[in-house]
Amino acid sequence: MIPYLDAFVPAFGLLALGAFLKRALLPDDAVWAGIERLIFWVLLPCLLVAAIGSVKLGEVPIAGMMLAIWLGLVLGTGLSLALARGFGQGHASLTSVVMGGIRFNNLIGFAIAGALFGPAGLALGAVATGLIVPMVQLITNATFAAGRPGGFRWGAALRQVAMNPLMIACVIGFAVAALGGLPPGVKPLTEALGRACVALGLLAVGAALTLGALRDRWALQLATAALKLLLVPAATLGLCLWLGLAPMATAMAVLFMALPTAATSYVMARAMGGDAPLMAAITTSEHALSALTLPLWIWGLKRLAGLG
Repeated sequence: MIPYLDAFVPAFGLLALGAFLKRALLPDDAVWAGIERLIFWVLLPCLLVAAIGSVKLGEVPIAGMMLAIWLGLVLGTGLSLALARGFGQGHASLTSVVMGGIRFNNLIGFAIAGALFGPAGLALGAVATGLIVPMVQLITNATFAAGRPGGFRWGAALRQVAMNPLMIACVIGFAVAALGGLPPGVKPLTEALGRACVALGLLAVGAALTLGALRDRWALQLATAALKLLLVPAATLGLCLWLGLAPMATAMAVLFMALPTAATSYVMARAMGGDAPLMAAITTSEHALSALTLPLWIWGLKRLAGLG
């Protein structure tokens, strides 16, 4: 019980503290916008480079993880589209359901993976992130483009993926791993910045959540949460078992696919013509419900995989 408390109380406590700070101490949106830019452009890339750079590539089933994760994301996309249409939503709302169905808050994943599985969990969590990010970016861009004149353009979408700082960090991380790891001095610096990312990032996510949004189309919110937090990770688990992945790789693939949608989904919805109120509602409800589902997933994964 104590390891679970040590993993989940800090993660969700930081979310709650971020929500409190936003309302009681730091109400200025510009403060949190600056923190989010620091995380996205500096701290999270450093975490990914440090974690992936420590991986022994020959020991990681990257192809198997890629197949399980990408097929899980394709399934999640198809179910999200069907769900939005089933609820009679227009294209703007459909984009929010898709983002709620496949995007992920990797900061929660890193907090839990590090607390329960140590450096090995962080490393494989970073690999999972490197596999999820490009596919999610392509799907999200294609979904928004489908509702605009001119439709989806592969060139523009691939450029956007290539210029994503998280994607660049993953590529650098794999290159560093292939070369034997980060050099002395640079390694502890990068790791220190990565550690700062998790706490600061979860505070920023908490600040972005709003309970008032939960009143908007609650049935659709619950259905999207069930898809993201239960069905997609269950499908990923089945694929991992079918592919015969190692226990730790299976656990990290499923954990990172079971995370609630990214808080930045609201920013994307607002900037790209999506349904921002629905996205805010889905983001808040998924984070609240993940406090129940993630401990269950970890409990089941540790026993299924024999990890204690």
